[in-house]
Amino acid sequence: MEDVSIRLLRAEEIECRIATINEKGLSLLLFKDARVDQKLLDETFTPFGWKRNHQVIDGNLYCTVEVWDKEKEQWIGKQDVGTMSYTEKEKGQASDSFKRACFNWGIGRELYTAPFIWIPAERVNIQKKEREQKFFTYDRFHVWSINYDEEGKINAVMIVNQKNEIIYSMDARILDIDINKTGEKQETGKTVKKAEGKVENMAKQIPNKAENKALRGQEGKPKEMKTLPAGDKNSFGDTPALTKRQRTVLEKELERTGVALDAVLNRYHLESSEQISEEIYKKAIECLRKSKNKEVA
Repeated sequence: MEDVSIRLLRAEEIECRIATINEKGLSLLLFKDARVDQKLLDETFTPFGWKRNHQVIDGNLYCTVEVWDKEKEQWIGKQDVGTMSYTEKEKGQASDSFKRACFNWGIGRELYTAPFIWIPAERVNIQKKEREQKFFTYDRFHVWSINYDEEGKINAVMIVNQKNEIIYSMDARILDIDINKTGEKQETGKTVKKAEGKVENMAKQIPNKAENKALRGQEGKPKEMKTLPAGDKNSFGDTPALTKRQRTVLEKELERTGVALDAVLNRYHLESSEQISEEIYKKAIECLRKSKNKEVA
């Protein structure tokens, strides 16, 4: 197959989903939807250069995404299985299996290099359903800008809410500010005049410079965020897949960052710590080491 490169995701192609939520805050996952996969397949291989098909194997719905190899004059396929949706079972599995198959082709694989994103309760409006004893929020979140290193790993990301207020940032160059709809900077309720001069786009891959930009100004480190205590940091099972040393390292990183173990399990679709494999452990440690220290009250 000729050398083709699937580009990295742009900020407007990435969505945020709540993974865990409680009275102290919530964690977010970055993900892509099937429309982004279709667009990138069209863009990379042309609309006529790829195809998909679904089949049921042992009661599970699988999707195969095939790409035409001009050199071999044959279709090359990559396959994965979908998980059940709570709303529309068949449609959910079909969409999920398609997205997972596209991950196998490399689309959006960089999202697994994102840090663990924890938003403290002070920055989000969290409410509680008294009857069900569940927490929820009407706030919505989206990626304002994102940047990658030379290896295609995320090294900077800024997330804002529905009011375009910055609620999370991972980059020392990004000030702890709010950006309102007029493009002005705000600090603690005060409006600050837009910095004069040239504006910078903090993301490599963002085409919409009008919407995805960071204002040039005095560089500074964002304020440390108050994060969730790792209360479940010792909840490893009796027969864990990890070694004692690995469990100790993971516990220390959870304690340092304040990230809950549940957030790690949700990120990798695991039900218990016993399912943490060697590969997932390495990914989790890499992401945790990108995360900030928890703020001490």
